[in-house]
Amino acid sequence: MTDVVLIDGRRRTIAEIVAIAEGRAQPRLDPDPGFRARLSAGAEQLARRLGAGEVVYGVNTGFGDSCVTAVAPEHVAQMPINLMRFHGCGTGRLLDEVEAAAVVAVRLTALAGGWSGVRPVVLEHLCALLERRVLPCIPAEGSVGASGDLTPLSYVVAALVGERECWSKGQVVAAAAALQAAGLPALTLAPKESLALMNGTSVMVGLGCLGYARAQRLGRLCAAITAMASDVLGGNPGHFDDRIFAAKPHPGQRACARWIREDLGGAGADDPRRGPSQERIQDRYSVRCAPHVIGVLLDALPWIRESLEIEANGANDNPLIDPDTGEVLHGGNFYGGHACFALDGLKTAVANLADLVDRQIAQVCNPDMNHGLPANLVGRTGPDRAAHHGFKAMQIASSALAAEALKLTMPASVFSRSTECHNQDKVSMGTIAARDCLRIVELTETVAAIAVLTMAQAVDLRGGLRCGPRTLAMHAAVRARVAMVDADRRMDHDIAAVLAMLRGDSLGGSLTGSLPMGEVDFP
Repeated sequence: MTDVVLIDGRRRTIAEIVAIAEGRAQPRLDPDPGFRARLSAGAEQLARRLGAGEVVYGVNTGFGDSCVTAVAPEHVAQMPINLMRFHGCGTGRLLDEVEAAAVVAVRLTALAGGWSGVRPVVLEHLCALLERRVLPCIPAEGSVGASGDLTPLSYVVAALVGERECWSKGQVVAAAAALQAAGLPALTLAPKESLALMNGTSVMVGLGCLGYARAQRLGRLCAAITAMASDVLGGNPGHFDDRIFAAKPHPGQRACARWIREDLGGAGADDPRRGPSQERIQDRYSVRCAPHVIGVLLDALPWIRESLEIEANGANDNPLIDPDTGEVLHGGNFYGGHACFALDGLKTAVANLADLVDRQIAQVCNPDMNHGLPANLVGRTGPDRAAHHGFKAMQIASSALAAEALKLTMPASVFSRSTECHNQDKVSMGTIAARDCLRIVELTETVAAIAVLTMAQAVDLRGGLRCGPRTLAMHAAVRARVAMVDADRRMDHDIAAVLAMLRGDSLGGSLTGSLPMGEVDFP
């Protein structure tokens, strides 16, 4: 049964937004009369002020630097549709259905605060688009992140009024046809409603919510991969002793070490499973310091979540209409600086996981480092063994993916451009950060999938000896779908199979873990 997320003006979480985006939950606008009255108040107050001849930006003036241009009363009704139409210049790939749904869900959440001067019927229509999965086709490129995500959000407005294209049942169709097939009427927009829908940070935040959820899962997965690497390399379990992490108690770092200990089966420094070789008292950094690398992400996640949830739920358009007094407040809440900073940080923390796991793959494939495993994990045993190369190309591919992820970590916020006649002369670039973040997450997931396959091959070559419970569980899950590599073959399908398992949370145990984020004391 599909869950219901009540849209009632109270704070919605990233988990709820992601559930709506993925179709696991449906939004419902709260029927409470008090909530509906608050939503209506802003639109009613705005109508009264316009009737009294007051000047309101973007309603009876031009947009942006054209705010000095007065619009005659008889042309005010054209403004919402014109704003949508002239912003129809997005480029690049289309956001997929989940990404588009995340954008709509975040815009719905922001408007539910009642500060945007839109009627409840607008929110009802957004709920209907999500419920019936009629989702705007949104080109990914074209936003500078202030005044919000104007160009990409214009495609949300277009879907509501029956222009441009929509996703419907996995196909791109004309929006008017998609609405008709879903039994939804096209919406006629009132003054300011197009501006309220477009002048916000909902694209960067919607994509950021999806990236956040996937990054959280990656943190747990990379801890499990580290346990596998430690097992197959004969590593020293003492590197993850809690006393080490209590002495420098970053909560996420300490939690990561706990996960690795649990995945190793609670092994300590004197565990008889410790390594096929005692030559090194300390493992190389990519294993020994893995909690210190993964812990950066885990410790960043709470403040990233806070920034994204404030942005998702906050009134982030301009002008705002005080629903109590009707006062028109001209400001800059559309600026996506907090979201951009959070996502620039998230993408760097995730890219470091790609680099970490790639180094673990390199160790396991290298006979100078892997304590007796065959070079490149060649599994061939017959007389033609020398003609086979095992995981040599997989390690190269992993390195290429990690390099691309690292390359994309340049902070987007430092590339502000002065635009629109120097009215938008300082902008956030938050949507570029969000797009970079999703790409880095995708690359890191793929490096992690290659790592899981690499470690599973090493488990086979070790005969499963000295392996902890997580290693054995992940090995069994992989082998149920992918055979050991005993002769050279294509492995792109193997990677795709493990990626599907990762995204379906079926890699031999849950990839979630509790994080103690309260106050910590030094010993």
